[in-house]
Amino acid sequence: MKAPDRFKDSIYEQVARIGKALSAPKRLELLDLLCEAPRTVEALARLASLSTANASQHLRALYQARLVIAEKRGLFVEYRIAGDDVQRYLHLTQELAEVRLAEIREVTRAYLQQRGALDPVSGEDLLQRVRDGEVIVLDVRPSDEYQAAHLPGARSIPLPELRKRLRELPKSREIVAYCRGRYCVMALEAVELLRKAGYRAHRMEYGVRDWRARGWRVEKASSHDIQRG
Repeated sequence: MKAPDRFKDSIYEQVARIGKALSAPKRLELLDLLCEAPRTVEALARLASLSTANASQHLRALYQARLVIAEKRGLFVEYRIAGDDVQRYLHLTQELAEVRLAEIREVTRAYLQQRGALDPVSGEDLLQRVRDGEVIVLDVRPSDEYQAAHLPGARSIPLPELRKRLRELPKSREIVAYCRGRYCVMALEAVELLRKAGYRAHRMEYGVRDWRARGWRVEKASSHDIQRG
């Protein structure tokens, strides 16, 4: 084999490591979760419905491809996304799949239609309505994800706490709920709960990662801010 061919093959072999690392659906899910906030193996296993051993195996593959970083935190190992470029790559990969694979559009539409949730609020529309003070933006993700990054002006009420904290939300204001993006069902469940309680509520399909991909500003919160609600 000629030197130029060996060089070319070596480059493609290294690039293929990224595709190989992302070839398992659960690894994509784990990477998606890490785009929201750093987490331990145990927490990721619980959120992705995996055993700790399986989660560790998938994370090892992502680590070997330099997509995630592992840090020792006392008795636990915490993983985080390796950089903003990984988030952009994941975002573009999902966008390409949505454009090229009709199956994604069909499955998504069928599921949302069944839940009566085919009326998401667009990011551009939401931005203007937030600036005008017309809506309450509700972040229903876990509080650690809200603390890591959230949409400007969003209020944090994790989904498991929403029913008990409904009185914190005025019925005179329209509510727009969001979670981890268009495939996350927490916002759907929040909207269903709010509408049954008599609120005017809608789902926003954009999450923090979508917001960042469009170059829009996000905010961070301290633990004190979250405790104040």
